Amino acid sequence: MYSRGMSTPTVAVIGAGISGLTSTKMLTDYAIDHTVFESSDRIGGNWAFGNPNGHSSAYRSLHIDTSKHQLSFRDFPMPEEYPDFPHHTQIKQYLEDYAAAFDLKRTIEFRNGVVHAQRLPGGGWELRTEKTGTRRFDLLVVANGHHWDPRYPDFPGEFTGIEMHAHHYIDIKTPHDFTGKRILVVGLGNSAADIAVELSSKALQNTLMLSTRSGAWIVPKYYGGTPADKFYRTSPHIPLKWQRKFLQMMIPMAGRPENFGLPTPNHKFFEAHPTQSIDLPLRLGSGDVIPKPNVSRLDGDTVHFDDGTSADFDIIIYATGYNITFPFFDEDFISAPENRIDLYKRMFYPGIDDLVFHGFAQATPTLFPFVESQARLVGAYAAGNYRLPPIETMRRVIDEDMALYTGHMLDRPRHTQQLDYFLYEHNMRTKEIPEGLARARQLGPPRWSGVGAADSAAKPGAHTTGETTEATA
Repeated sequence: MYSRGMSTPTVAVIGAGISGLTSTKMLTDYAIDHTVFESSDRIGGNWAFGNPNGHSSAYRSLHIDTSKHQLSFRDFPMPEEYPDFPHHTQIKQYLEDYAAAFDLKRTIEFRNGVVHAQRLPGGGWELRTEKTGTRRFDLLVVANGHHWDPRYPDFPGEFTGIEMHAHHYIDIKTPHDFTGKRILVVGLGNSAADIAVELSSKALQNTLMLSTRSGAWIVPKYYGGTPADKFYRTSPHIPLKWQRKFLQMMIPMAGRPENFGLPTPNHKFFEAHPTQSIDLPLRLGSGDVIPKPNVSRLDGDTVHFDDGTSADFDIIIYATGYNITFPFFDEDFISAPENRIDLYKRMFYPGIDDLVFHGFAQATPTLFPFVESQARLVGAYAAGNYRLPPIETMRRVIDEDMALYTGHMLDRPRHTQQLDYFLYEHNMRTKEIPEGLARARQLGPPRWSGVGAADSAAKPGAHTTGETTEATA
């Protein structure tokens, strides 16, 4: 379908994390004129430890919870010498190597984030950036991530000690001295488990309690000496609810949470995101981490819990997730209240054909190949090899996909974007992209406003100087 002579859009990509990088890779493959706007001085987003734009949630000891076997991009395998669960510095280096292999940095404008994005009446976008003023583009790809705007609970009362979000935790000395303290960690996701394990070491002389509202199923990272996620793969040919039933039968083999003193989860396995941890059950069983139910109210340095107990604390760390936020859009234009934004294939906002969202999902078991599968559609769409279905079809499919991927989940903001990567990728590869190509051949490729043509001719030279020296927090 694509030929060099046809009209293609000028494209703006917001963000140079894993979503922005894979979009850039596919746009480059199709020779589509594009510019990546990155507010930081480096690539990597969440995986750029000490990222000066504040968008990294990485703490110093962080190892990724997905094994390298599930993590690799299909067109750029992760190095064989990497351990099963790489450290965040290795993930960052992997992204650096990916960018270097495909010469991706030449289209990135560092320290030039998008301050405001406005859709023009006839289509296309006017972007106001931090350094280069107003720019116009035909197609906008939003890849600013969804793990950088901390979400806090709203407990009654007031706490007079230190309150912070896990997003700001770095290590036992940063941003506070976490030794000899009474610490409460609120939450039971992967970050909560990691931080609770790290700060409950007896060498630090802390008293550490772990509060959870819903409970969680804790799964091991290894099974029989092999990374456990190597055994996880759903099939598009078997009803997903049958596959969940099988997993729910198998989970007792990993141990029930109440055996470690945690409350029984108020949901079945895979009705909420499970927590992966080898160490947390041991710390609970050793008495180093003391489990508590949900917080009922705060009173000075005292925290009261739903079971009627209370305890005094110096520090509360909220590991309570993140908001999906688009600070460059007017809130009455597009927003995601309670983390809900209804997108066709988790990418397209019905009725706004020149806008693509990239990477806005909590994909199980892995995010990296998921954003790569979305990037294939970004490239095909910009090249004219894909056309969207009618709006009424898009809305019907949004409802169907929500029922498939999240209909069985707890109704919580952290689960609104849950999906199964294997089913999603199979659908995109075998159905959605081929059907979109057929629509483009029958009806013609997407039509673009052309507002970005002048900007493309006059835009500043590509940034090729790379990154500055990185902070180490």
